[in-house]
Amino acid sequence: MLRPPLALLSLLVTVATLVALPMRSRPEPAERSYLGLDLNDYPGDDALPALRKTFSFIGYWLSPPPGEKGNGWLGKRSLLQSHGFGFAVLYNGPESRKLKSLAGAKQRGAVDGDAASKLARQEGFRAGTVIFLDIEEGGRLPPVYYDYLEAWFEALARAHFRGGAYCSGVALSEGGGKTITTIKDIQEHLDSGKLTFWVFNDFCPPSPGCVASQSPPPVAQGGFPEAAVWQFAQSPRRKERTTKCAATYNSDGNCYAPSDAARKWWLDLDVASSPDPSAARD
Repeated sequence: MLRPPLALLSLLVTVATLVALPMRSRPEPAERSYLGLDLNDYPGDDALPALRKTFSFIGYWLSPPPGEKGNGWLGKRSLLQSHGFGFAVLYNGPESRKLKSLAGAKQRGAVDGDAASKLARQEGFRAGTVIFLDIEEGGRLPPVYYDYLEAWFEALARAHFRGGAYCSGVALSEGGGKTITTIKDIQEHLDSGKLTFWVFNDFCPPSPGCVASQSPPPVAQGGFPEAAVWQFAQSPRRKERTTKCAATYNSDGNCYAPSDAARKWWLDLDVASSPDPSAARD
């Protein structure tokens, strides 16, 4: 019987040994983060090329933003999209003090949900787009607010849009050493598995402050890994939260784009796990 050469035997033994060794698991790739911005006033058509140099997505108001009577964003979706922006679509929620009763809250939630859906469709957003309800209040929401929220989300679902909530991730004291955040309060009261969260938490740390880096922090660094978007800087800055990153803001306390030498646009800065956080998913 012919015997294989020693070199071939050695090669076969090496291959067999390698096959027998356990496979080393490859490290999971780090989740990519995308930088975004939002502001109440539409910055103007001429601002878009400069802003797109830094930001992947932009907040898009369907309703007048908080404290405003008008809305300069309507009709601008196609232009923003042509510049390559993704979207975080917003609709302004009511203050809880304006929700006087269960019936009134439900009625307003249904009316606002229908209005948001119609405006989204009018602006060219597809069915399945996430519409974030802007909830400016922090801490625990009153029970009547959940009557509003349920009606609002149900109206969106009937129109084939998805519900989201822009809400606080800043912990507020409830006494006795206990704290609550609005995002956790919502999760306790609603089926949060169906909601998409955009959480704001500008405390430094975990926030890096007004830093528009090309390597933005991961969303989970904001303290809520279940969120899709984290707003980590606001204009003007809140001094009590941002002492440790004050130097990252402009001397007037606001946050501006790196390309904005004239300091025209006060910005809030966001990071998301997608370059288009409101995108419809088939």
